[in-house]
Amino acid sequence: MAQDRVEAVERALTVLEAFDADRPAMSLAELAQATGFYKSTLLRLLGSLARFDYVRRDADGLWQLGETPARLARRQDPVKLLAARIQPLLDRLAARLGETASLLEQAGGQIECRLAALPASALRHDLRPGVTWHPATRGSPCPALVGGVMVVHPLPGSPSRWLALSGPEGRLVIADATRALADASRNLEAPAGDVVEELMS
Repeated sequence: MAQDRVEAVERALTVLEAFDADRPAMSLAELAQATGFYKSTLLRLLGSLARFDYVRRDADGLWQLGETPARLARRQDPVKLLAARIQPLLDRLAARLGETASLLEQAGGQIECRLAALPASALRHDLRPGVTWHPATRGSPCPALVGGVMVVHPLPGSPSRWLALSGPEGRLVIADATRALADASRNLEAPAGDVVEELMS
């Protein structure tokens, strides 16, 4: 909604978003081309951002990110951020399908359960965070489950992490699990606000 927006803040964030690995330093003209802002507008925005060390100007006159973005990033615990985003999704999967939902991660030659949500059923795959195993087959993170089955889907943007559903063979419907994991993966690819709305619905 319009009342929830501050145009000057959004313009400043647009300037910060212009910097990336391919262009870590840019001239004023390059920033104007990247953002679509007039140079006079950019100079005011850059002046405010520089006062808080979000950007810096080097000896050659090129602008680059300052120390503040990295300092703020160091305050975040990536494990907690991951859990905050994925645990509610796992809880929802476990409640809806009645099977164990988990987040798996490759750790060296082993697979580790990082997060898990258990269904209410007593007959279940009792998987807990911290449990590790060697994959049963090459190219798959799944363990050998006697009388059970696990279905996995790669976590978007992270080739060494998977969303998983596991449970007793015959009760866990592979087609349903595959579809649910694909849907969950699409939700995680959406902007964070959209994901929160989806998880709360």
